[in-house]
Amino acid sequence: MKITIENTDQIVTVETRDGCKVPARVWRGVTEGGVECQLLVTRVAVHKDADNSAFERELQEHPPARADGPRAYDLRYFID
Repeated sequence: MKITIENTDQIVTVETRDGCKVPARVWRGVTEGGVECQLLVTRVAVHKDADNSAFERELQEHPPARADGPRAYDLRYFID
């Protein structure tokens, strides 16, 4: 499966099964088949030797928040 994603300005807190709370940025996506989805991304890494200035700049650019943004998530969709 391939998903095209774009970042948002929304940060949510995800609680793991062991009770740890982790901040996650919400990304909106769409699959090759046209199915819309949301991703909760807790970490994105750029190789330590790479120049990440362009990545940081692009990450700060995001579309405006949408009213249909995340509210609650079914834990079955999380990999623990």
